[in-house]
Amino acid sequence: MNKHGIKINFAHQTFKWSNEARGKAAVHCIIVGFSLNERQGKRLFLYETVKSEPKIAEAKQINAYLIDAPVIFIESLSKPLCAVPEMCYGSMPIDDGHLILSESEEQTLIAQEPFTAELVRPYYGGDEFINNTKRFCLWLAGINPTDIRKSKVVIGRIEKTRIFREKSNREATRRLAVTPSLFGEIRQPDSDYLLIPKVSSENRKYIPIGFMNSRFITNGSALIIPHAGLYEFGVLTSTMHMAWTRYVCGRLEMRYQYSASLVYNNFPWPTLTDKQKAAIETSAQAVLDARARFPQSSLADLYDPLAMPPELATAHRKLDALVEKAYGREFAADAERVAHLFALYQTLTADLFTENKKKRPRKG
Repeated sequence: MNKHGIKINFAHQTFKWSNEARGKAAVHCIIVGFSLNERQGKRLFLYETVKSEPKIAEAKQINAYLIDAPVIFIESLSKPLCAVPEMCYGSMPIDDGHLILSESEEQTLIAQEPFTAELVRPYYGGDEFINNTKRFCLWLAGINPTDIRKSKVVIGRIEKTRIFREKSNREATRRLAVTPSLFGEIRQPDSDYLLIPKVSSENRKYIPIGFMNSRFITNGSALIIPHAGLYEFGVLTSTMHMAWTRYVCGRLEMRYQYSASLVYNNFPWPTLTDKQKAAIETSAQAVLDARARFPQSSLADLYDPLAMPPELATAHRKLDALVEKAYGREFAADAERVAHLFALYQTLTADLFTENKKKRPRKG
């Protein structure tokens, strides 16, 4: 935008377009008014949801994310901008489904061969995590080969995996045929970790995230943060981080498509005191405790805007307030939150550029 001197003078944020045609498609729109001239009295039309009526706000500067904030562009980063644990994809089986079992297949296998219980682990992607759908996988890393060979079913699935990999058009996949009993890409932590679904409904106020036992295997349709604690959970499940996510993340239709390189690694974390951090951790645990009161409910149930338990909503509100205080003020709406975060991002990236410049060796 700066390269060509283009100025955005007014804009409508995302809204749902409607008409009276039959069989009309679900279309979401933005409207942007721009020119080469800087206009005083810029206007933003803000939508609380895509179906809401707009609220008009005066703006000093409208950037490409259609907020009143500095003109910057969020670029992919391979590591977090702030000092937080790194995020990565879950493990990838690359098996054509042969190492994966449905709940009924897992039950049948163990009923027929009880010793295979040690070879099977719960298996989660983003959808299974949110909807509490049960799936399992053969996880044979570190398993004695003698125990593997006892099961004709397990050996048969491994053989099918080997054949699938050998026939692949990808050289990297063909190389994996040498170890057909193992997942193609293994990133499973050896301790508890935080799971974030890559895709989640835009209707939820919060993306459901949570801690997983190291025994539970997570696949590539989710992202994981090994070594994350209550503090990281608390900030990531707050309205501050959700506001950042809504404006920065990709979209699948209108669903959030979370990413490490764009959303998480660029997120400006607060600078806070030990007391503030301890308070966020306590409040984050209260959110987990509120969830635990409904063990039969999935995260999809708990985070349904119409069905969310009052105690969970209250716990989140308290956590939201503490995280906002860590950023130094309270915010009335997402537009204010994101504008503040963009300003922090601009400062952090400027400081990082200066630091990197100082580290460069001098010529001559």
